[in-house]
Amino acid sequence: MARVTRVAERALAAGGGWLRAARRAPSPNCDHRPPGVAVEVAVIHGISLPPGHFGSGRVADLFRNRLDWNEHSFYREIKGLHVSSHVLIERDGSLVQFVPLHRRAWHAGESAWRGRPRVNDFSVGIELEGADDVPYEEAQYEALAAVLTTLRGRFPALTPRGIVGHCHVSPGRKTDPGPAFDWARLARDLGLPAGWRPDATP
Repeated sequence: MARVTRVAERALAAGGGWLRAARRAPSPNCDHRPPGVAVEVAVIHGISLPPGHFGSGRVADLFRNRLDWNEHSFYREIKGLHVSSHVLIERDGSLVQFVPLHRRAWHAGESAWRGRPRVNDFSVGIELEGADDVPYEEAQYEALAAVLTTLRGRFPALTPRGIVGHCHVSPGRKTDPGPAFDWARLARDLGLPAGWRPDATP
């Protein structure tokens, strides 16, 4: 797997919608974006399978419809779920990409941003391997900043106000990336003004 730590934007440059530094693991859980709709939002998620367990490879299995629902009791609770993100950032900063950036990944579910529903239509989904109450790793923040910088270069409509958590676009339904995620750290990494916070307007 490709590991990303302090990667220059050019090293992540997307060709054909795929990030150069990411391992490709194509997911069927995607489709076309609506015609003429630009990417304006990057949604940051947190996920682990089973919950709180890292490095199992089961997140990739879920996104590719290969999860054995009988392997763990929690999996039976989500049996039949068809979801994906564009990119997963593992605990060591490695990138795995499931959906090309120009296609619509099924990551946000029921959601809204600044009064617009169906956030999947105009967003990129970035999953961090983690849990709401477990600190994320240094390598993950570095990789996330590199990916977001690359996305902002590719999609001019994606501005800092469009960098949000799943909790911001699906409030009351989702809590990730959770209180353990350091938004101030991300702001510093991206060179954003002190005091920047995600746009929490649903």
